Formats: sequence, C-alpha cells, structure tokens
Amino acid sequence: MPAKLCPVVFVVFLLVVPALLFALITWQVRAGGPLLGADREVSHALLHPDRLSQLLSDLGQVQIAVPVLLAVLIHTAWRGRAAGAERWWLAPLAAAVPMALLPALVVPLKAWTARPGTAVMPPGTGYFPSGHAATAAVAYGAAALVLLPWLRTAAARRTVVAVSTALVLGASFGLVRRGYHWPLDVVASWCLASVLLSALWLLIGAAVTTDAAP
Repeated sequence: MPAKLCPVVFVVFLLVVPALLFALITWQVRAGGPLLGADREVSHALLHPDRLSQLLSDLGQVQIAVPVLLAVLIHTAWRGRAAGAERWWLAPLAAAVPMALLPALVVPLKAWTARPGTAVMPPGTGYFPSGHAATAAVAYGAAALVLLPWLRTAAARRTVVAVSTALVLGASFGLVRRGYHWPLDVVASWCLASVLLSALWLLIGAAVTTDAAP
C-alpha cells in the first residue's frame, strides 16, 4: 500500500517532480519560452480534426467523467459500509475533493496565463491548462485509486489501472488531435492531476493501514 512506500521517494517523484514540471511549463507559457516552439511543432504534426478525435476528447467532459467517478464512489462506499469498515466513507469522500478543487485551480490559471488556442480554434484566450484533460485525469484516476483496495486479484487491479490510463490518454490525445488544446496544455494538466492524485493515494493508503491495525 502507499503508506509502505519510501516517503522520500514518493514525495520526490509523485509530488515534487510534477509540481516543478508544472511550474516550468507555466513559466514557459507566460514568458513565451522556447518550449512553445516545440509545442507548436508537435501540435502541427498531430492536428487532424475528425470524428474520432472529437469522440476521444469528449471523454474529458464533466458530463461523462464525473458520473463515472460518482458511480465508483457510491459503489465503494456501499461495499465499505457492507463490510463493516470503520471509516467506509473516508476514501470516497476524499476522492471527491480533488474534482471539487479543479475549477478553483484551473479557472484562475486560464485567466492568468491567457494563452491563445491552436489554429483551428476561434480567437480568444484561456486554453492553459486544459480543463478537460485535468477532469479526465482526476476523475478516472481517483476512481481507480478508490476501487483498487476492493479488488481481490492482481489481474483485476491491472485491468482497472489499464482502463483508467487508456481513458486519460485517449481524452488527452483527442484534445490535441482535434485542436482544442496545445500539447503543453495537456501535459500541464497531467502534472496538476498527478499532485492531487498522489495526495489522495497517500490518504487512502494511510486510511487502509489504520483500519487494518489491531
């Protein structure tokens, strides 16, 4: 469980590194740094608006991602209460917090960075970071984290992680290929989601360890 991992390794690689990378990307966007040149090249290579890219990008919509998360939270809360867990409500409640925090984090960043969109988007700003990519990463990632402790086999756990990862990557690829966002918009959202999900992982691990203690 997360609580058994080396704390220093966990903090450095799953909290500090994504936070620093997010700060670097944000600085480059604000300053018009050299990373934006590579960002434009990658966007140009991947840009191809079509039906598939639209469908994939829709995976990051609140109307799709949040109901998936809510269904998993209700399921795990019910299982926890049925199993007689002392704090059956803690993990589902904690998993809802990152999603609730996203607008408060993303909206001011969009206004502050004022990044324009790709060539296929109408004139305007507010594309950094990607709210849809962050929504997909937090919703599907949090759903997987609260579900994993209830899965009995390694195969089931691998399947949940694989499906969650595929949904996040699919949504992210669709956003870039459709032209809704620059690649760096999406990568920054991954970093932001990584910090939130890592904190959630630590909390869930600590709660499971406490409940298992005699």
